[in-house]
Amino acid sequence: MVKQKDARENLIFFAWAVSVIATLGSLYFSEIKEYVPCELCWYQRILMYPLVIILGIGAARKDYKIALYSAVFSGIGMFVSLYHYLIQKVPAFAQQAPACGIVPCTGAYINWAGFITIPFLALIAFILIFITSMMIFKHTKED
Repeated sequence: MVKQKDARENLIFFAWAVSVIATLGSLYFSEIKEYVPCELCWYQRILMYPLVIILGIGAARKDYKIALYSAVFSGIGMFVSLYHYLIQKVPAFAQQAPACGIVPCTGAYINWAGFITIPFLALIAFILIFITSMMIFKHTKED
């Protein structure tokens, strides 16, 4: 039981660290690089930013039940990020994409290695948080 408690403590800290890095990354792109976020980017931010607070409180209080909340936020975020990435990279999705506002959702400010875009980075962060949250949730249910 002590091992599981230590594992949960490390897992929740890891999930919190991922959310902090993702939040700082999005702020870097918008505030320092001055990339204007599109509408789908805003939705991803709306789902990521609260995770910093939720996971931070959970880590500080060692309240592992918050894994349910972080799993919900990150699960929804995964689908938004995946959809946004598909709009950017798959022509069939791009043709069906609705108008996104001032900045088109099909645009890619970065395209590292031919496939890494901002929605891809968000997708990876949401996946890591989701998997970690599910692991915490599983260990918490076992207690």
